[in-house]
Amino acid sequence: MSSGQQVFDPVRKRWVALTPEEAVRQQTIGLLHERYGYPLELMQVEGTIDVGGLARRCDIVVYDTTGTPYMIVECKRPEVAITQAVCDQACRYNTVLKVPILYLTNGTQQVVVRVDFEQRRLLQLADVPCYGSTV
Repeated sequence: MSSGQQVFDPVRKRWVALTPEEAVRQQTIGLLHERYGYPLELMQVEGTIDVGGLARRCDIVVYDTTGTPYMIVECKRPEVAITQAVCDQACRYNTVLKVPILYLTNGTQQVVVRVDFEQRRLLQLADVPCYGSTV
């Protein structure tokens, strides 16, 4: 958006440009916090990770109370469909973070999967697990 609109990010605790992807990210932060009970303090927005020697940014990483990564959230602009390519992107990030939950959303479509590391497969879930639940 070129209008210069900004939105306050409660995780980063600062104003950021309100792009279509940022709107989805902020909507998702609100859902994770209000509907599913995840504390804002356990979220990181646009954290950098090293994937095969390349710096990549995760939209949202949710941590457990021990500081271990628990969920990767990949946000796309509303017109970008949640496809296999989006899932592959989150899986590449997960080679580093090794989280049990991947949450992919464009604000209208969401895909949530549990990573079964032993069987090396993804299992689709009906919804995001609530904070404190076991997966």
